[in-house]
Amino acid sequence: MAGFTVAIVGRPNVGKSTLFNRLLEQRKAIVDDISGVTRDRQYGIADWNGKTFNVIDTGGFVARSEDVFEREIRKQVQIALDEADLLLFVVDTLTGITDQDQEMADILRRSSKPVLVVVNKVDNAERALYATEFYALGMEKVFFISSISGSGTGELLDEVAEHITEEYLGVQEDSHIPQFAIIGQPNAGKSTLLNALIGQERTIVSDIPGTTRDTIHTNYNLFGKEFTLIDTAGLRKKKNVHEDLEFYSVIRAIRAMDEADVCMMLIDAEKGMTAQDVNIFSLATRKGKGIVILVNKWDLAEKETNTARDYEKEVKAKIAPFTDVPIIFISATEKKRIFQAMEKALEVYENRHRKITTSQLNEVLLAEIERYPPPITRGHPVKIKYITQLPVAVPSFAFFSNYPDAIKEPYRNFLENKIRSHYNFSGVPVRIFFRSK
Repeated sequence: MAGFTVAIVGRPNVGKSTLFNRLLEQRKAIVDDISGVTRDRQYGIADWNGKTFNVIDTGGFVARSEDVFEREIRKQVQIALDEADLLLFVVDTLTGITDQDQEMADILRRSSKPVLVVVNKVDNAERALYATEFYALGMEKVFFISSISGSGTGELLDEVAEHITEEYLGVQEDSHIPQFAIIGQPNAGKSTLLNALIGQERTIVSDIPGTTRDTIHTNYNLFGKEFTLIDTAGLRKKKNVHEDLEFYSVIRAIRAMDEADVCMMLIDAEKGMTAQDVNIFSLATRKGKGIVILVNKWDLAEKETNTARDYEKEVKAKIAPFTDVPIIFISATEKKRIFQAMEKALEVYENRHRKITTSQLNEVLLAEIERYPPPITRGHPVKIKYITQLPVAVPSFAFFSNYPDAIKEPYRNFLENKIRSHYNFSGVPVRIFFRSK
């Protein structure tokens, strides 16, 4: 089952993005944000009361034209209605109910999805009085908040958490058939890749309708290896979906990631690794998924002697610091190296499930630490005495030390590099924790 997805909708300038930032930056609410993305961050992962959910800000998806409302906003709300599990409908107490709010409320009321009305900018008693006007929209749940100060957001998050039932939390992580998601921007060649694979009659076992509305799961048995491909491409084609394609692709990629063990991320050889690709890559990393980057349409790229090597270097510069990721140059249309890509995804799946014994870890890494110990803190030597791998889905290691808080990022990176140099975790994020001994 894919993770729970919350979309923030509303007309322009009501404070959608401020609320989005507030939900992700709440000390208690945040699991992780995506570093290095643009000012217009549009999606992230939040956590409240131990329940994790995806948050999508639709604010960045409204075309900036004069007649922005009618067509664009209706389209934006429709996408959110189709793709999200719960909607936060943001309105502004200072302007009261506008025609645009009314029209959006009409669309939302006809949906079967739960909608919470969020009246923003309520930061004093007088504004709280004005805010009661929004009960007239006829929605059952209305919350008064101030995105800027954060007041009222706790109650709102409590309500969101109520909707996240067991089925959304039960994403399988135990031994099961490997799940591979094909993700990437529109026109990167996701459908072509899937069709190229399906075209090999001997590989396909059956088509299983997806567990979500928007993904199709295809079960494969390839050279005696079984896996499931989650395809996020080209389903339920919409009319007039042009500028919204990116929004669709993001939500679908996020949903597919929640279900997958390994993400096969397609990028277009001619466009290179764009900012949006980097965002999607960061999100997969934050979710602890295995990753293989497939540079598609390589047959169309102009090549010189070291083209592939230089291209790979360029991609790795953009995804740093996590660069231990396989990059394969493929052509889905010509079926070049597509099976090599599947083999690599299976390898990454194995790497993600790799377990290293405590005795082996201590023997190998304590020797490395002795050669290059952590920097001294406040005149005290920092000693790491013991290392163990934690029993969780993403490869995670606990280093027990006399001063765990004194160990900083550069040394953490050193330890991660040493783990990677001794054990194959290619394509897999590695997590390191320092604990007191």
